[in-house]
Amino acid sequence: MTFINRVRELEFLNKSYKEKQSQFIVIYGKRRVGKTELVKQFFKDIPHIYFLADKAPEREQLQMLSEKVGLLFNDELLLSRGFGNWHDFFRYIKGKGRIIITIDEFPFLVEANKAVPSIFQKGWDEELKDSKIFLILLGSSIGMMETEVLGYKSPLFGRRTGQLLIESLNFWDSKKFFPGKSNEEFMHTYAILGGTPAYLLQFDPLADIWKNIKSKILTPEAYLFSEPEFILREELREPRNYSSILRAISMGKTRASEIINETGFEKNMVGKYLSVLTDLRIIKREVPVIEKSFEKSKKGIYLIYDNYFRFWFNFVFPNKSFIEEGEVDYLIKNKVRPNIDIFASYAFEEVCRSFVKKGLGDRMRFNKVGRWWSKDAEIDVVAVNEDDNSVLFGEAKWSTRKIGIDVLSDLKKKAPMVEWGKKNRKETYALFSRKGFTEELKSVADKEKIILRTIDEMI
Repeated sequence: MTFINRVRELEFLNKSYKEKQSQFIVIYGKRRVGKTELVKQFFKDIPHIYFLADKAPEREQLQMLSEKVGLLFNDELLLSRGFGNWHDFFRYIKGKGRIIITIDEFPFLVEANKAVPSIFQKGWDEELKDSKIFLILLGSSIGMMETEVLGYKSPLFGRRTGQLLIESLNFWDSKKFFPGKSNEEFMHTYAILGGTPAYLLQFDPLADIWKNIKSKILTPEAYLFSEPEFILREELREPRNYSSILRAISMGKTRASEIINETGFEKNMVGKYLSVLTDLRIIKREVPVIEKSFEKSKKGIYLIYDNYFRFWFNFVFPNKSFIEEGEVDYLIKNKVRPNIDIFASYAFEEVCRSFVKKGLGDRMRFNKVGRWWSKDAEIDVVAVNEDDNSVLFGEAKWSTRKIGIDVLSDLKKKAPMVEWGKKNRKETYALFSRKGFTEELKSVADKEKIILRTIDEMI
């Protein structure tokens, strides 16, 4: 399998390794995002110990770790007896030179013994800090990694020498899994799977989108068919309640009050569920980009952040009876096909915002990029630069028709509603299209320096 992207992350790890002194690196991110593969790429030619924690009792996990260490150092005594406790482990590896010790799914160790952060803090301070050990702690439970390892209340606070939050791949890096497809062809795949490498690898790059959906998602035996349920069961104690929250959001119930009404759950309960799902990077809270306070804004809405969860709760979860009864062709024809472009339009808007974040030339960079909405209007892309009082307004249309002058006119009408910037702010307009632009619009855009980009021009 070809390892795609993560250049910056690998450079950081390699640079840290070359510095010789002991290192304590924390790597975290949602499940399936590629944390483990990143670390394996890093240490593939370097002496290392890789240990994947699980939900077994602490004593069993120490024994499994002992076997890993014993095999690397050909230590028969360690293989037969194992470490009696974590302090034995720290003392043992202290004198082994420049060895990479990777503990994957560290939160499972914490679940087995709440004192583990304190034990590791003592082990680092007393044994490893002045050694040459390269310690890596990985975790998929983002909330727990941020509180139990990185948080200021954690015993491990201040010990790390570096950290990496591994995010999903963007549209352009994800497309490298499908080199034979155009940006337009790939958009449907990205809208469904997002930038999660484990999901992208499931689709056949030579098959069309409908064959992939049928065989890789809507087949009960397929890996992706039950993936969201598996993650919810693995991460959460009440997966059914979380599923109800996610289904409500997928139905357009995006405000907390709407979610409460739809699910019938109490306000405090919904608040907790939303917080946990946000920590897992399954949903996100979004406010209009010009809001001064993210936390205090009353305009916040909740959206499903993970593309595959969004697809699954829109098309799989509510239609399981069709799938289990073998009516997959009916489901695709009557429910997925008629709605796939509407579904993909949301992802296209996200891609356009990411494109603007990358910068539209040296003179067009922005501090903040996002959406804007009010009770009267909505704009797909609003980007602001407080340094030079400039603002960009953009619309993204995933339509099978070319964009005409009417879209630009409508955007110009909405722009004054966005109350941002000082007097005489510098305004720029941009239109993003699936199929291009009419000749009339091109002529106007050329005169007024309007930015026009098709999906295949966004590289």
